[in-house]
Amino acid sequence: MDRIPVPSLLREIASVFSSRGRKAYLVGGAVRDILLKKEPGDWDIATDAPPEEVRTFFRRVIPTGIEHGTVTIHYKGAQIECTTFRTEEGYSDGRRPDAIRYAATVEEDLSRRDFTMNAIAVSLPDGTIVDPEGGRADIKAGIIRTVGRADERFAEDGLRPLRAVRFAAQLGFAVDPGTLAAIKPALPVSARVARERVRDELVKALGSTRPSLCFRLMEDTGLLGLFLPELARCRGVEQRGNHRLDVLDHLLLACDLAPAGDLVVRLAALLHDVGKPDVRVEDGSGGYTFHRHEARSAEIALAVLDRLRFPKKTAEEVAHLVREHMFHYEDRWTDAAVRRFLVRVGPESLDRLLSLRLADTGAISGVPAGPETLLPLRKRVDAVIAERAALSIADLAVNGNDLAALGVPRGPQLGIILRELFETALDDPALNERARLLEIAERIWVDRMGGAGGA
Repeated sequence: MDRIPVPSLLREIASVFSSRGRKAYLVGGAVRDILLKKEPGDWDIATDAPPEEVRTFFRRVIPTGIEHGTVTIHYKGAQIECTTFRTEEGYSDGRRPDAIRYAATVEEDLSRRDFTMNAIAVSLPDGTIVDPEGGRADIKAGIIRTVGRADERFAEDGLRPLRAVRFAAQLGFAVDPGTLAAIKPALPVSARVARERVRDELVKALGSTRPSLCFRLMEDTGLLGLFLPELARCRGVEQRGNHRLDVLDHLLLACDLAPAGDLVVRLAALLHDVGKPDVRVEDGSGGYTFHRHEARSAEIALAVLDRLRFPKKTAEEVAHLVREHMFHYEDRWTDAAVRRFLVRVGPESLDRLLSLRLADTGAISGVPAGPETLLPLRKRVDAVIAERAALSIADLAVNGNDLAALGVPRGPQLGIILRELFETALDDPALNERARLLEIAERIWVDRMGGAGGA
């Protein structure tokens, strides 16, 4: 295939460049995706026009990275990143070029890119493929290979080793042996990469079908110990009992089994037992106990996600799931126990917690667990929700103003009474009625707290 079909939007944009005597090429991930018969996520263009000139071509052009030759073209609802042909010189910080200079040809521009599969261009508007680095052959063979020498590419940008193993998981490709061997010597450069960039690569890996492919390559190359040492130390931590795998392999399998479209559950599955090395104790009969490992794992999960600059809300949601993942439902649970479980977990977190439990169970047995295993609990929870039971103090039939009218002063005592009324309603939802709760509240206030009655 020496040409590919060019979408009409790109043909229109290309005509603007050509009418001014300039060249434009489609480059980057969009070309790779087209060759893999996937829908491109976005469009990137390379051109011989300087960015200041490109800004005069279209009505709306944003100088998103003009110092590096990049602008973003807004055209018919699309945003197209456009970068002038360039080469880069010096990478003293292992992240950004010390200097760039504009290049004369697209081939020169492609020679600075990371992997051969990303160093393919498509001439616009005719669709002719430009492939000086052999990227099409590597895509066909399913190989991730650096452009030129791997040690040089990795010295330029310490994120590239992580990108290599992330692409392996996303695409199901193998990393070229020479490229893989160059990762470990480049770890000091990778250590200087901004944690936000590391986070973004891990998020992409976690969205793949089998994130474990990425994490295993990270372990083999030292990237796991560098960026996720809390996971790396789980290698060789045996569990015995029902577990077939050590803690790390269990976590990786659970991560694979968690729903790919839910980052929070994927992260929780990856980290739900990460505290086990800290709490493991021999039980005297050849096994181990991991008392309260869920609490320690939640602490570690928060620290890991904070270090990697995940949003606070995401980190807290993950830690909550990790903290609650050890629930053990039995049919003998009372209705009050089901209500208390739902209050502790939170209705908004229930589906995610059940997904985590299924992934955890499947990773223990080695057989994916079907949702029917949690159906009895699901039915009982649905029944609690349907009966509109009080699941928070705000759901009570009385509030602080009602208690103040009884003579209870605003402050700690009022809060204690509200919490007791809530516990009463959890035990028996029928008592969540204004007159009954006021009667109970007055009894608590007068008989137990020594307050004056008859407000």
